[in-house]
Amino acid sequence: MIDKDTTTKKSKPARNASHSDAGGEKYVEAVGRRKTSTARVRIWPSGKAVFLVNGVDSKEYFKTEEERRLILDPIIKGIVAEQGKALKWSVEARVSGGGIHSQSQAVRHGLARVLVLFDQKFRGNLKKLGYLTRDPRAKERRKFGLKKARKAPQWSKR
Repeated sequence: MIDKDTTTKKSKPARNASHSDAGGEKYVEAVGRRKTSTARVRIWPSGKAVFLVNGVDSKEYFKTEEERRLILDPIIKGIVAEQGKALKWSVEARVSGGGIHSQSQAVRHGLARVLVLFDQKFRGNLKKLGYLTRDPRAKERRKFGLKKARKAPQWSKR
């Protein structure tokens, strides 16, 4: 007689959920996306503000000032503008896929989502700024008979 496997199937945690890590600290996690980039962002209250992207400081990972501004916009424009003071969080983001600019936009989307999960009163201002809306634009696929997505070969009458 064949014994059936008695292990139970583990269910996946919710995509946007709160957990506690090995140190016992509570963190909140959310996913942000842009084009083919995906960012898994975690925050937890901390004594000092730390922002890590793929285990590296965000200033080293995102080289340009525009990308650094993009990832901090939900905190600076969404919360500091509303409350007048900055709360200190440790932020950790795991980013994959796409280019560096779409990765920064994916981190911004994930950070805005995680801040709303952390405290619902941030939702109104972040929604008004458009940080909670996923940007659906992506590269269009190439169609057969065409050179690119829409570019047709030159038409010749004869």
